[in-house]
Parts: sequence; C-alpha cells; structure tokens
Amino acid sequence: MDATQTSAARRPMRADARRNYDRLLTAARAAFAEHGTDASLEDIARRAGLGVGTLYRHFPTRDDLLEAVFHDSVEGLQAQALARLDDPEPGAALMDWLRAIAEHATTYRGLAGSLMTTMLGETTAQPSDCHRRLLTAGEALLARAQESGAIRADVEIAELLRLVNGLAWASRPSPAGADRTDRLLELALWGLVPRV
Repeated sequence: MDATQTSAARRPMRADARRNYDRLLTAARAAFAEHGTDASLEDIARRAGLGVGTLYRHFPTRDDLLEAVFHDSVEGLQAQALARLDDPEPGAALMDWLRAIAEHATTYRGLAGSLMTTMLGETTAQPSDCHRRLLTAGEALLARAQESGAIRADVEIAELLRLVNGLAWASRPSPAGADRTDRLLELALWGLVPRV
C-alpha cells in the first residue's frame, strides 16, 4: 500500500459505507483476538453481518485489513515514542518503547509474524503507513540512545523491530507469553549495549 492508497479510513465515505467499514474493523479485531491474524475473512464478514464482497471493497487484501485494524494502536506506539524523546535516560526510554512494541505484538495471536511481514514492508514494494510510523518513531528514540552511549552505534531500528517481533512470535504459544517475551527481550537487549 503506497502513500496514495492509504487506509479507507482517511478517505471521505458515505455514512452507510462508514458504518460498514467500522463494523468490519470491530469484527476483525474480535476474530484476530480469538483465532489469530489468519482468521477467515469470510468469518469476519459474517461477524460484521456483511457480505465478503463488502469486505473486499474496503480491504482488497488481508494486509490492508491488518493495517487498518492496527492503525490506532500504531498511532499510540508512535505517541509513546514522541513522549519519551526528552527522557533524561534515552536508553531506558528506547527499552521501554521496545517492550510496548512486544506487548502490542502479543495482543493478537499471530500479530508478530504479520508485523514482521506487513508492517515491516516485506510483502510489498512500498513500506506500509504503519511501518513508516514505527520506523520514524523508533529511529528518533534509537538515535538519542546511541548519542548517549547507551546503545551500540551500529544498530538499526528495523533490526530492533524484527528482533522484538521475533521474540514475541517465539513466545506466543506459551500461556505466560508476555512474561516470557519480556524476559527474552531483556536478555537480547544486553547485546545492544556498547562493549567497554
């Protein structure tokens, strides 16, 4: 999805189309939480009380639907990053934000894998809007942490996002998935500290 084809949420819609769009998003959130991000699109349309054709008119691909579902939460993650830019502990600010990313990735089963492909721009030639927002927010936090000497200078934000989402994906089958993800993240992040 490129900049000219952003989410239908940003295009003006008739009232009935807006209601259908919102019903589809509500149904998709419920289905993804219950069955993971591979939930049936037909089931999502049925939950919304609409035909699958209506779903495809609003969301031509699963990736489009995923991005719309996660758009609001990605905006929240972006706001968290911006709020921490003046933190006196830039390393801690980055680590806390990465923990928020991990928590976000474990909210829905399968989200971590979808984030690594959809939101990290690996399924399309152009990075998604969500991908750009996360990269921009994270790059600013990472740059401050690197300038302060808290994080190695050779680390890139895309690597960190892949790392965090990979850890969240690896922990997801466990009932204690969030706790395990946090522990794995803590262990992995030690590798980001510069060697003295």
